[in-house]
Amino acid sequence: QVQLVESGGGLVQAGGSLRLSCATSGSISSINTMAWYRQAPGKQRELVAGVSSGGSTNYADSVKGRFTASRDDAKNTVYLQMNSLKPEDTAVYYCNARTYSYRNYWGQGTQVTVSS
Repeated sequence: QVQLVESGGGLVQAGGSLRLSCATSGSISSINTMAWYRQAPGKQRELVAGVSSGGSTNYADSVKGRFTASRDDAKNTVYLQMNSLKPEDTAVYYCNARTYSYRNYWGQGTQVTVSS
């Protein structure tokens, strides 16, 4: 079992920044990749950024150059630095962990609201 707890969401003006954190616990050694997803009202959940166990990252086109995902294995925490935020970034952001056996775990989500 893996537990994920997100934090760092909130209300910010367009052009501002936020940093989300995802603290992991439990069977951490079983985790292969970590990722951030988001879900806006009335829309499907979408991948925002992924971080592999080796530290390589991938991003959705809509956030490239603005968002940076990273992981601190010493703290068992994954981060999402979000800069130049836009109103269309408003969503609930979820942390995801995928194990080597392809099992997915999700955090409870944290709300990010960007005002224009």
